[in-house]
Amino acid sequence: MIGEILGDVRGQDARDLRYQVQQLLGKKAGRRTLIARNLKTQELVVIKLLSFGSDFEWDDLKLFEREAETLKSLSHPLIPRYLDYFEVNSPTIKGFALVQTYIPAQTLEQYFQTGRTFTEAEVKQIAKALLEILIYLHGLYPPVIHRDIKPSNILLGERSGNSVGQVYLVDFGSVQTVLATEGGTRTVVGSYGYMPQEQFGGRTVPASDLYSLGATLIYLVTGTHPADLPQKDFRIQFEQVAHLSQGLTRWLKSMTEPSLEKRFGSAHVALAALDKPQIESAPTLDVRQPSGSKIQLSKNQDALDIILPPRFPSSLFFLGMFATIWNSFILVWTIGALSTPFPVNIPFAMFSLPFWGVGLSMVYTVLFNLYGHIRLHINQQQISLTHELLGFKFQRPYLLSRENIIKLVYVPTHHTRDFEGNRVQIPAGLDIWVGVQKYKISATGISHTNVKGVTYCFISEAELEWLAYELSDWLDMPIQRE
Repeated sequence: MIGEILGDVRGQDARDLRYQVQQLLGKKAGRRTLIARNLKTQELVVIKLLSFGSDFEWDDLKLFEREAETLKSLSHPLIPRYLDYFEVNSPTIKGFALVQTYIPAQTLEQYFQTGRTFTEAEVKQIAKALLEILIYLHGLYPPVIHRDIKPSNILLGERSGNSVGQVYLVDFGSVQTVLATEGGTRTVVGSYGYMPQEQFGGRTVPASDLYSLGATLIYLVTGTHPADLPQKDFRIQFEQVAHLSQGLTRWLKSMTEPSLEKRFGSAHVALAALDKPQIESAPTLDVRQPSGSKIQLSKNQDALDIILPPRFPSSLFFLGMFATIWNSFILVWTIGALSTPFPVNIPFAMFSLPFWGVGLSMVYTVLFNLYGHIRLHINQQQISLTHELLGFKFQRPYLLSRENIIKLVYVPTHHTRDFEGNRVQIPAGLDIWVGVQKYKISATGISHTNVKGVTYCFISEAELEWLAYELSDWLDMPIQRE
């Protein structure tokens, strides 16, 4: 096709646009990507051709037209600009052509194949540039999801000083909008190794692009295709090969989380996490729920719930026995008091009320340790702590404003000296500071500065680390260490 002229004559002004093919960039079933020269302006352009052939499928045309419509609606300096779309009816090819601006740069794949390596600082520059592009795409209405982010679809300009080079995102042939996903049939597109699990099921969300970007960056730092790296529980195991800082390693693990609930929720959140130096110096925490943990955690964009099972003390059996004896005695006393003549029975009955209060409190303690739980609830407006037993809330939640949460502090297990100089072990704890008040979750229980006492529950240090990570991710707030 080199030298062939593709033309388009249409519209009332009968404008004549002709493109002379200069170079074949790529070819696959039914598709060709060409560099051509606009014979009117002498500028180079990129032409994507979709040809009718034996392997043509209507889904291909649907995606091709969607790419053209999407590019037409986009306006970003680091994304190719739509120029033209026309039908091709030449002796050698019949189909459709999409014309877009030509960007004189090589792909990350081409750079890598020629032996170029990327430092951690350069990888972070590339990540930030692409996240800025994704913030633009995902912020449109409806959000535009690329669905095929990979090294061959990312162009990189020449180095300039300390800059890694200008970063461009190209090839919107797999693009999908959220409205199109919700309103029609789902087509599975993407590249193996760079696709998250939900995309294999035909479901894509903005966070799907984050997974693909994370897998692309893992390829840059390891030199190995993500599909060829070992996996555990569907997580890419790259740490031993990449030799990155702990901060970037944790960030990439969050980007490539198989579970949508544990992955960064948006490009905004991912960029903020990458920019925060506190993440770099934070302690290495477990990011998965420990095996055998009975803590229940659920979260979405609107709310996060942590349900803690109460501690089951060894003395509960004896407390239950004592409560039974105590309440039986009070019951007999009350019946005897009420059986005396009126109004003499009134003072005796009134005398039993404090004892009933103590007895019922013991019964509640036993039942709560058997069937109750503690719920820490955070939504976009407030944070609260409640005790729940058999569907009933037995403690009015102490409400604090969500916007006043200022920091998360993780305190590992450590030792100190008491007043007599004895060495005392202080259990690990996680403090959620809300203004000058705080919720404290520790290995022995959970408490609030304005509520006397501690609600006892059993939380291991591994569970505390996991909860710290989950809260940090959902609140988009770094974990500080004391």
